[in-house]
Amino acid sequence: MLQENETTASVVTEFFIMGFPGLLPKYYSLMAALLLCIYIAVITGNSLIVILFVTERSLYKPMYIIMLSLSLSDIGFCTVALPKVISRYWFNDGYIPFYVCLFQRQLIHYFGTLNSLIMMIMALDRFLAICYPLRYPVLMTNRTMRLLIGLSWVTAMISPTISSMQTVQLPFCGPNMIAHCFCDGTSMNQLACADFTLANLIAYGAAMFVLLVPFSFIIFSYISILVSVLQIAHAQGRIKAFSTCATQLTIITVYYVPRFVVYSSSNIPNIQIKSSIKIALVMFYSLLPPLVNPFIYCIRIKEIRQFFHKWHVQRKRISLKVDRLTISK
Repeated sequence: MLQENETTASVVTEFFIMGFPGLLPKYYSLMAALLLCIYIAVITGNSLIVILFVTERSLYKPMYIIMLSLSLSDIGFCTVALPKVISRYWFNDGYIPFYVCLFQRQLIHYFGTLNSLIMMIMALDRFLAICYPLRYPVLMTNRTMRLLIGLSWVTAMISPTISSMQTVQLPFCGPNMIAHCFCDGTSMNQLACADFTLANLIAYGAAMFVLLVPFSFIIFSYISILVSVLQIAHAQGRIKAFSTCATQLTIITVYYVPRFVVYSSSNIPNIQIKSSIKIALVMFYSLLPPLVNPFIYCIRIKEIRQFFHKWHVQRKRISLKVDRLTISK
């Protein structure tokens, strides 16, 4: 929606979230239902991790502090990103006020940066646990992990804030159609009626910094882990160490590689990707990790499996007691 002022210039007061380009209206309800199911699954799975951590004191360990932080970040990201696009397809309500869009953009990039830092801390934790197993309890205490996680939650705001401050200084006088499922830096900058080259360069530089620095450390960590694992004499020990890291490394790959492709395609002339493919890639790497993380960790981590086994045994005992009381009556 455009609002005319007295000097005949126009100021954008609202943006419209277009969603997936080329999606036919007859599939709108199906898309909304699919995104809603993903959102419910993400909230349910990650909330389960939070509840487990709060209720089970045996999980008060560095690795679970990482999982708790990652779950909270995933809940925050999906809560910021999905409701508006669901509303766009279910109720044809894609309009979002300018400053709400800017706020969504800020949080989208904040949680993306935060996840990158958390995965770097996760790699650090696995690096110390496998490469320095005897010193690990001293090097990585709960207090140290809480400090690292706290710093990541604070410092993750720096890069998105700098980029947002650059964007808010740009004039927006139309059009106001955001070719994306949510407000992000590139989509907003492209709608500015001024030279947005500097804003794009700042956003690209910030994105590459928060991706490349953690990713470089993650690669270093896992190469060191691989070298240490290959030096383990027992095959069973090697299999256990590989199993511990394989899932995390898969999720990290899904998180980083498509991001490099998407960000580079917007800023490197020789790399061109269709808008529909780019948006699909963004939604893929944004939603898949939050969706699968809780279920992967719940299945693979021994303490969580033991918790569910104990909970299942307790339920069976309670059920048997209830049945006996019913029969006795």
